[in-house]
Amino acid sequence: MSHETISNDPIKFAYWVPNVSGGLVVSKIEQRTDWGYDYNRRLAVLAENNGFDYALSQVRYMASYGAEFQHESTSFSLALLLATQRLKVIAAIHPGLWHPAVFAKYGATADHLSQGRFAVNVVSGWFKGEFTALGEPWLEHDERYRRSEEFIRALRGIWTEDHFSLGGDFYRIRDFSLKPKPLQAPHPEIFQGGNSTAARKMAGRVSDWYFMNGNSLAGLKEQIDEVSANAAAVGRKVRFGVNGFILARDTEAEAHEVLHEIIRKADKEAVEGFGAAVKQAGKAAPDGKGMWQNSNFEDLVQYNDGFRTGLVGTPEQVAERIVALKGIGVNLVLGGFLHYLEDVEYFGKRVLPLVRQLEGQRQTVAA
Repeated sequence: MSHETISNDPIKFAYWVPNVSGGLVVSKIEQRTDWGYDYNRRLAVLAENNGFDYALSQVRYMASYGAEFQHESTSFSLALLLATQRLKVIAAIHPGLWHPAVFAKYGATADHLSQGRFAVNVVSGWFKGEFTALGEPWLEHDERYRRSEEFIRALRGIWTEDHFSLGGDFYRIRDFSLKPKPLQAPHPEIFQGGNSTAARKMAGRVSDWYFMNGNSLAGLKEQIDEVSANAAAVGRKVRFGVNGFILARDTEAEAHEVLHEIIRKADKEAVEGFGAAVKQAGKAAPDGKGMWQNSNFEDLVQYNDGFRTGLVGTPEQVAERIVALKGIGVNLVLGGFLHYLEDVEYFGKRVLPLVRQLEGQRQTVAA
């Protein structure tokens, strides 16, 4: 399947699961959201009924940067899978805190319980304080990605082979057979994030999906081209997701006023603390391309540079931007929202139909 063929498929949509308190922006603006299960169950059902294909749970183990309370990602993901019928839920995990065979077992069970809707996002780690608090070593930047790559190789091997063995630098597995295997063939989808050269090379070699922080079209295309070339060199294809904070309102002025209010009411201490932590993690990349290295204060108000993706405006403007993202090779938009229930439904009713209309028009022109 060529990269062009992948891009001709309808673009997919995911949302950040608010299983961590404080919302998706580090601001004192009102955010009508909730980190509890009852709210999230209602949101998951609403999302799958408004055109969302995936939900991504957040992984955080301790209070930090405005996120005082957190539900564990894998168990919360399974709960949402059992509350829905079509939605795929992506559980974020840290390789440094899981053994791949233990997680493979969990994932296989979750896949059976959900009739084949489980997925995983392998997070190499940015929050040094968590690892230190748990007494786990905080590896150097490129070593974290090397461990993640080995974790994914082990995970894929266990999910697809019997009598799997691996003599790695981080994991050692001997003649291990997982039964039952996951329902999905060949296995549940494997996502990863990153921005550095190490992350891009790893994605090309082992991941199914590469998540990108928010960026300009040029900045995103540069990553897509590099990761695609890395994948092609080993006979693989990778699909691409981008983070974007979605502020769709009836008028452009209203949307931008909300954005300005979010930034104006930013929690300065929390934003600066988060920025210091992520920039410390990213600057350790030998090439200086670690995540968040070019993020300014306003960018960091949304954890993953979501404002930079440009999904702010009227339904027509947001839809046009989404189709422009698809045009450079983006396969999935990972959305964050201010008022989740209202904004997800607004997106499904007002934005998504326009996206599908524009996709159809462009395919007709291309034909």
